[in-house]
Amino acid sequence: VEDIFLGLGYEVVDGREVETTYYNFDALNVPPNHPARSRRDTFYLDDEIVLRSETSASQIRVMEQREPPVYMISPGRVYRRETTDATRSAIFHQVEGLAVDRGITLGDLLGTLLYFAQALFGEDRRARFRTSFFPFTEPSVETDVSCFLCEGEGCAVCKQSGWIELGGSGMVDPNVLRTVGYDPEEVSGFAFGWGLERMAMLRNGLTDIRDLWQNDLRLLAQF
Repeated sequence: VEDIFLGLGYEVVDGREVETTYYNFDALNVPPNHPARSRRDTFYLDDEIVLRSETSASQIRVMEQREPPVYMISPGRVYRRETTDATRSAIFHQVEGLAVDRGITLGDLLGTLLYFAQALFGEDRRARFRTSFFPFTEPSVETDVSCFLCEGEGCAVCKQSGWIELGGSGMVDPNVLRTVGYDPEEVSGFAFGWGLERMAMLRNGLTDIRDLWQNDLRLLAQF
């Protein structure tokens, strides 16, 4: 994943796994009553310190320190109060990306995600957007790619839909740009976030996320 985006001119930024609620929520336009802030969803160390629930906080820190343009991805571990099962884990890895520059459009986001999907899953991949909602972006979209196993015909992996969900994305909300001192009349940007375990499962035909954490040599020897 890093190699794909390095080839597009992005930089890789490491972030803090322990964050303040300001960078984890406030600066990302997450309202005070949003469910993600609940202690049922987020690991709080005290009232203002959390284990990060996404890696977007590092994007805020980078934008605070430099002028546009910014092209970056921030991979790393994130933590959420999830009950571990075949598709969810309280600890997992995420990669979030950000591009801020003059004249960036939703079309640039679609082109970037399509390039990534084809580089990772094969050149025949197609991509589509579905409207969604995320506090950090407006408009917000979910991104799907055509199933690389059945070529869109429908199978167990894509749940007979012909499409596989990659993750959330959208245009950076103007409130977020203002928070870091950028003028939304001068610059625009897009952001995206995907789970790396999900990508690994899809690419390698795994059905249980716990397999990635169990250090079973019989499984690991296959890759």
